[in-house]
Formats: sequence, structure tokens, C-alpha cells
Amino acid sequence: MISDAPMFDPDTFGLTPQQRELTGLCRELGRTRFHERAFRYDREAIFPTENYLDMHAHGLLGICVPRPYGGLGADYPTYMLAAAEIGRYCGATALTFNMHVCSCLWTGALADDLDMTPEQREEHERRRAIHYARIVREGKIYAQPFSEGGPAAAGAAAFQTTARKVEGGWIVNGRKIFASLAGHADYYGVLCTEVKENGELRRRDTLYLALPKDAPGVRVVGDWDPLGMRATVSRNLLFEDVFVSDDEQLMPQGVYYQAATRWPHMFMTLTPAYMGLAQAAYDFTVAYLRGEVPGMPPVKRRMYPTKQLAVAQMRVMLEQTKALWFRAIHEARIDPTKEQVMRAWAAQYTVMENANELAQLAIRTCGGQAMLESFHLARIYRDSRCGSLMLPWTAELCLDRLGKAALYEEGESDD
Repeated sequence: MISDAPMFDPDTFGLTPQQRELTGLCRELGRTRFHERAFRYDREAIFPTENYLDMHAHGLLGICVPRPYGGLGADYPTYMLAAAEIGRYCGATALTFNMHVCSCLWTGALADDLDMTPEQREEHERRRAIHYARIVREGKIYAQPFSEGGPAAAGAAAFQTTARKVEGGWIVNGRKIFASLAGHADYYGVLCTEVKENGELRRRDTLYLALPKDAPGVRVVGDWDPLGMRATVSRNLLFEDVFVSDDEQLMPQGVYYQAATRWPHMFMTLTPAYMGLAQAAYDFTVAYLRGEVPGMPPVKRRMYPTKQLAVAQMRVMLEQTKALWFRAIHEARIDPTKEQVMRAWAAQYTVMENANELAQLAIRTCGGQAMLESFHLARIYRDSRCGSLMLPWTAELCLDRLGKAALYEEGESDD
């Protein structure tokens, strides 16, 4: 393997004992198992099933399941740091892992911060125990289909996937596109809008429901042959009169909207995959120039000033990216300040853009055989290019929100 030093040195960054343990575990799994499998998953665009079996065996599917429910009880920054180590070895595994973990994080530590009535809290405790037992005991995988091809995933409109209340549950209709883990997750954590009697769809009426993959009316459709992140298998999902029971609610009615508005860092959880890819691009370049890439002749190229300068530029960019990201993930909390939210947008943008910029510099600097698909750099480059497109905080949306927030206080306008 090219490098196995921690991405974030435990002493330098003051990691907690749990963070040291879990980042070490993820790095070891990545180094010894995920890294080499990534070739086949990417080339064949197939889901990393073996990686998920390994993660379940080591308790990682329950990384953010609270300890009383049998999970590891990791908090937000601990999960983010651990997932970044996975992304370093297989970006698609880290990205799909995020979709699964969010079903635990959002319903766990994040939901504990939110306002609920005593009745809602009791209901939530009972229902999340059902979902957590599936994950921890049975190794079930949850997905999180989000996008619909419209403005809903960016938080600008209500989801067009709808849920109508019926006796004992809900009837769901609609579709999700780019649905990672499609056909491979056991449950789809679907964000949909409750249909009121007047037919109006409102964001505050968003529901978060777990639809079993084998429920009548659930279909996976379309082909999957993208530029990068091929092993996410993000095909389209169709829901046609799908019945789900009341106990499949991952959050009580109305609570998701509160989470989305009061806990905005919940939308940064895509970044660890790309933070890991940024580190991987740098690691490969250093190993290549030192003549230490497995499968290649031990030819050193490190003596050339142009190569040294390029690596220096990469190191500066990597350190800047890691520092900002580390700060932002440790500021995640309910009701953050405006400055903290702006820093989160800046961190999201920086990670997504710099991961690909580092991969580009790596290709230019290494050149030659390094661009072949038989080495990891080509996959790192293709995977990293996808980050800026990821809703709900695409690179464009981050810039848009940062610019407005810098120039306007809440409620201000030029009318």
C-alpha cells in the first residue's frame, strides 16, 4: 500500500480515544481490503458488497447508532474522520456509507438535539429501536435517496415524492434519481411530502420514511454508466402506491424540516469521501515520485525541481483543505452561528473542488503510466470530479449562499 499514516495525526489534532480507534480501524480495513477491491468495483460499476460485510463484522454499520441500542455511539466529527479514512481507499464505499450512516446519525444524536413533544419523543424512541436492531443485529443497509431532478434536494421546494396517510401507515408515490445503493440497500430512507387535504405540498410537511426494498411498488430502473463513483450504483427508484407502516417513520412528522433548518451541518456528510480522495491523490504522487508504487519499476523521479515544486503546491492545498474541514466538522451543532454556517459552506466547496484539483495536479506531475486505469490515480481523478455536483450543497450553491450571506443580514433586501 502507498501510505498508511493517519490522515489526521491523533496527537497533532487532539483526537479522542474513540476517534483514534475508529480511524485506525477504517484505515486498516481500507489498506488491507478496500483498496484493491476498488479496481473491480469501479471497472464493473458494481456495489462494494464485500466491503459492507467487513464493515458489519467490525460494527461499523452501527457507527452512529447510540450505545444503548448496541451501536458504537460515534458523534458527528468522529464519524466524519473515520469515513474520510475509508474514502482514501475507496471513494464509492465512503460515499455510499454516508447514505447509510445518515439514517442513524439523523435519527440518533442529531434528533436528540431537536424539539419534540413528549409523545413524539416516546414514539421516536420506540421506532428508532426497530431500525437500529435491523442494522446492528442483522447487518441491514439503509440508503437515502434524495434527488428528484428539481429544486427540492437543494431545499428550495417541497419534495414531489408524496405520502398520503391511510389507516396504519402511508401510501408513497414518486421517484428518486441518482439513488445510491439502488437495488442493494435493504431499506430506502425516502424524503417525501405529506399530501394535505387541499393538495398543497409544503417543505415543513416533509416525511422521512423507510421503504423496504421488496415492498410492492418499489422498482429500480435505468442504466448506470457514469464518469466516476461508479460503485455507488445510483440508479433511479420508482414508487408506485407503496404502502409502509407507521413504524417505518424514521422521524416524527415535521421533525425533518426542523433538522434541515436548525442542524445544517447534516448536509456536509458527503465530504469525507472527497477529503479521503484528496489525501489519496497526494499519497499516490509522493509514492510515484519516490519509485514506491506497487507494480511499477522502482524508478525515482523526485530529484527534478519541477516535481518538487508540484508536490509542494499539492501539500499546501491539502493542508489548507484539511485544516478548514477539520474546523468545520467540529463546529457542527444545533443552531450554529451565521459564521459557522458560512464556514461549513466554504469547507464543503473547498473539499469538493480541491479534491479534483489535487487529482489533476497528481496526473500532470506523475504523467506517463500513472494515467493508466491499472493504477488508482485514474479512478481517484474521476471520482473526485463528481463532488462538486453533489446536492444539497453543490459547489455552485455554496458560492451562491456564501456571497449572499456575506453581503446581506437576515431580512435585508434592496427593495
